[in-house]
Amino acid sequence: MIGAMACVVRRDLALALRRKGDAANTLVFFVIVVSLFPLGVGPERALLQSMAPGILWVAALLSALLSLARLFEPDYADGTLEQMALSVEPLTVLMIGKILAHWLLTGVPLTLLAPVLALQFDLHADAIAVLCAGLLIGTAALSFVGAVGAALTLGLRGGGVLSALLVLPLFIPVLIFGSGAVVAVESGLDATAHLQLLAAFLLVSVVIAPWAAASAVRLALD
Repeated sequence: MIGAMACVVRRDLALALRRKGDAANTLVFFVIVVSLFPLGVGPERALLQSMAPGILWVAALLSALLSLARLFEPDYADGTLEQMALSVEPLTVLMIGKILAHWLLTGVPLTLLAPVLALQFDLHADAIAVLCAGLLIGTAALSFVGAVGAALTLGLRGGGVLSALLVLPLFIPVLIFGSGAVVAVESGLDATAHLQLLAAFLLVSVVIAPWAAASAVRLALD
């Protein structure tokens, strides 16, 4: 099963390399949203530092929502999902592979870009380190939870908007704990509790989301 999951990850990564524009759109959106705020609010250092955690995390959340449409839709259109459903390997395992590939293509690049963009807000080094740690965990949780919404709206007209409405309430805990960790460090407090809550949310998502996404995909294919 691990081999099948790895094959799905490699396949999705290879396809993404052929469609570099799709992956780049998410990163460009993230950069634009984050970069516009310092230009809009001015160079006040204290104001930028107080706003930075929320701005960076909201931009990451919106970027994750933007990329959800590409998670299953291309494979649904060309019949690949049907072949996966008919495979001898459990569909849940294959869903994990697709979600991991989505995280590698969106969450990891966003995390790598975040320290550079955080410099615009004059964040301290400790806050940037916690921001990156939180994004690494939080974007993985966003990918797993978002996969359920993408699967539930598969094949529906306007499914992207409906998917966003379904998963946005579930994204809020990630936003609160992720930005709260950075705020805690900026205030001189310990951010461990926030990161632990993020990790707990991720573990729950890893257990539930692939099974729910697989069930929703089967319903969409019936």
